[in-house]
Amino acid sequence: MADQSIPEARTSGAATAPEEAVSGNGTIGETPVQDGPGISRRTLLGTAGATGLVLGAAGGAVGYAAAPSEATPLSSVGADMAMFHGKHQPGITEGLQAKGHLVAFDLAAGAGRKEAAALLRRWSATAERLMAGEALTSDDTDVARDAGPSSLTITFGFGHSFFARTGLEKQRPVSLDPLPDFSSDHLDKARSNGDLWVQIGANDGLVAFHALRAIQKDAGAAARIRWQMNGFNRTPGATAHPMTARNLMGQLDGTRNPKPTESDFDKRIFVPASGSNDPSWMANGSYAVVRRIRMLLDDWEKLSLAAQENVIGRRKSNGAPLSGGSETTAMNLDKTDAKGEYVVPINAHSRITRPDQNGGAAMLRRPFSYHDGFDANGVPDAGLLFVCWQADPLRGFVPVQRKLDRGDALSKYIRHEASGLFAVPGGTAKGEYVGQRLLEG
Repeated sequence: MADQSIPEARTSGAATAPEEAVSGNGTIGETPVQDGPGISRRTLLGTAGATGLVLGAAGGAVGYAAAPSEATPLSSVGADMAMFHGKHQPGITEGLQAKGHLVAFDLAAGAGRKEAAALLRRWSATAERLMAGEALTSDDTDVARDAGPSSLTITFGFGHSFFARTGLEKQRPVSLDPLPDFSSDHLDKARSNGDLWVQIGANDGLVAFHALRAIQKDAGAAARIRWQMNGFNRTPGATAHPMTARNLMGQLDGTRNPKPTESDFDKRIFVPASGSNDPSWMANGSYAVVRRIRMLLDDWEKLSLAAQENVIGRRKSNGAPLSGGSETTAMNLDKTDAKGEYVVPINAHSRITRPDQNGGAAMLRRPFSYHDGFDANGVPDAGLLFVCWQADPLRGFVPVQRKLDRGDALSKYIRHEASGLFAVPGGTAKGEYVGQRLLEG
């Protein structure tokens, strides 16, 4: 769980929902909706905006990838919309969403490049409609019928095995080579990797589930689910102002995520359009490392507050480094106490993960927490669905994880139980589908 800095999110405007008839009595915020024909989701969202609860002009447009989107009244959350088309795929730089699903698919026996292309075409069309707050054209489950887009994002990626299954081995990036083994790994192969990967995030649980079911149904006979994981974050509007998210250990998580305003952000996170060793179809794309990290909460919660802070190297209350200052104050790694000992312990998680301690290695963390119940002994199965983005995982995730493997104080309280690495191609223009340059190149 590397300690990085907060990126600014892509702006989002009020939803432009489809003309879909709605009947029945209800309210949007404090605005009554009357019975009668011709009332559409666009009308509903427009009415909500008129109350001053929604519009980007009211300040609800910009969030952070390590913090929930702008803290707006909850009744306006449904109107926020991310864009499907663009230079990059959605779900990378947008603010953390309240609900998420990660799901991997394997192509069915006999399915190849042709079937994969048809599947990505279906998935892209579905994602475009759902992210705009529109109903599906047929066989819609109506799970999200009353909701707006709710900042829904749907992101698609390819695993290492996808290229052999589709006869595209020559187009497989070197950066997609399998991750090395780490001593802290206790990986379940059945819940790792996969031919195809889909990340779904939204600020409403029903909207996220609706997208998950639609993606699963679209897979049809072409692919089957390999594994699926569910996560959550704090709901936008639950705090007085936007702030870095907390994980299930109670720590602020993501303080030093790289920011889009930094001059080298794109270089660190996205594959350049030229001058890269990656194939051309990966231009403006990124690599996602996905890890299911179980937190040993019973052991962690036995530690005193001071002991927890020494493990992380930051104050639990506000994320400030133990060397002093506020959350954004640069950590003084050389500062010592009266006994001559480092104020930030030598094995503190935040010390080890600093980019300047790892040759500049950086990644954009965009995780979800998870809780999958308890085992027979009452031990919680809970932790972090770690998702990090980088232009090259061999220069981003791998060197940091290797260093953590050699002596991170946090390693006693976490366990890596599943892993995956996926190539996520760049965004699409109108009329294109994700992966088209690979599958039709």
